Amino acid sequence: MSAFDRTSPPPSGSIRDFDFPKVDRRRLSNGLDLRVARVARLPVVSVRLFMRSGESALGVDSAGLCVLTANSLDGGTQKRSGTELAESLERIGARFGANGGWEGTSASLYCLADRLAEALPLLAEAVVEPGFPDDEVARAKDQHLAGLRQQKMDPGSLAHDAALARYFAEGVPYARPDDGTEQTIAGVTADHLRGYADANYRPENGGLIVVGDVDTAEVVELAERCFSGWTGSPASVADFEVTPAARERRVLVVHRPGAVQSEVRVGHVGTHRLTPDYFALSVANMVLGGTFTSRLNLNLRERNGFTYGVRSRFGFRSQPGPFEVATAVGNEVTPAAVREILNELEGIASRGPTEDEVASARDFAAGIFGLQLETVGQIASRASQLVVFGLAEDYYHEYRNRMRAVTTEGAAEAAGRHMRPNEAQVVVVGDADVVGPPLEALGLGPFEVTREQPGA
Repeated sequence: MSAFDRTSPPPSGSIRDFDFPKVDRRRLSNGLDLRVARVARLPVVSVRLFMRSGESALGVDSAGLCVLTANSLDGGTQKRSGTELAESLERIGARFGANGGWEGTSASLYCLADRLAEALPLLAEAVVEPGFPDDEVARAKDQHLAGLRQQKMDPGSLAHDAALARYFAEGVPYARPDDGTEQTIAGVTADHLRGYADANYRPENGGLIVVGDVDTAEVVELAERCFSGWTGSPASVADFEVTPAARERRVLVVHRPGAVQSEVRVGHVGTHRLTPDYFALSVANMVLGGTFTSRLNLNLRERNGFTYGVRSRFGFRSQPGPFEVATAVGNEVTPAAVREILNELEGIASRGPTEDEVASARDFAAGIFGLQLETVGQIASRASQLVVFGLAEDYYHEYRNRMRAVTTEGAAEAAGRHMRPNEAQVVVVGDADVVGPPLEALGLGPFEVTREQPGA
């Protein structure tokens, strides 16, 4: 038997055919956008109920209210206590959860297909008739506050929060973390949660996504029955314009005395989810820092040994979210790492990626698409984005073709439009007495040191 040739990597195989499941669309009588995809590989169902009641519609004084309200939904309904709700779900082997974010609030359900008729009414009860008992709200609030305190001790969270305030102008919701601060959460009561849910947990502009071994007609009938009488639109509406905090490159060092390494963030305001450049920009970002073989990782990790890993990403939202490069490096290499990040950012923005880089990135993205849709939960998560962002109904059916159609010129043009090194905000959380002077000596732009932690 001949030995394997290990002197070169094996050639890539052809990309296998993959079809995103057909998604049937219906409009319930209360205006809820229903999407149903039949996936019969296993007798299970994943459900997402999306309501357009998100953190982006709240003022700074109410920051975190949407997130805390969603986190408290499992505490009980107007008909059953939190324990009784949990027992009802456990008896039929169902899982329930909810979370709030910038775009809205999502309640999720996972169960066996033959239990959906029993499980969906429980989800509807939790959302339409939430109880928010005082003791359960106090528990959720304490957990929320504990998480916020823990974040204040984490240098990565500090860097994240400080960077947001440098990217976005004051008053833009995205300039703050979506889970609020200790100050905004401390005064929240059960009445606040009841008032928020009553005013904003409404079906209009929302959607119900059901994926699994189900029949569309049966789901329509069940959903109509579960959500009958639930009407109206959210009272809080996101109405703001995203503006950057600055158009010039600036450097901020958040002092963390005694730190032996620095958390580094370099970024600026990015673009929105419906940008025509989405596919080309996704490819360009993969080349820059979105994969393990990216330029940033090959430079900072492989060539220079500055870090275990570095990533870049666009936070695609309904409004332009952040574009950011993130890593952690030792004190002694912090200035050099910042310089190399900016060099790579300048290189891709001004000259774009190469033909080989684009071919590798787009084939990788197209190739793993099917692997990211192995479960009904993963499919439901993708189908939810059709509702959240108003994507075309054939969006995921055409996803791989559109990704593979990205050209080198298109990726270069997208990078030039949306990656702006001259506007990049540099934020470093570390020992300012150690890393500050050499960072300032780089002459990257206006330099500032703060010895107060964000949100303190």
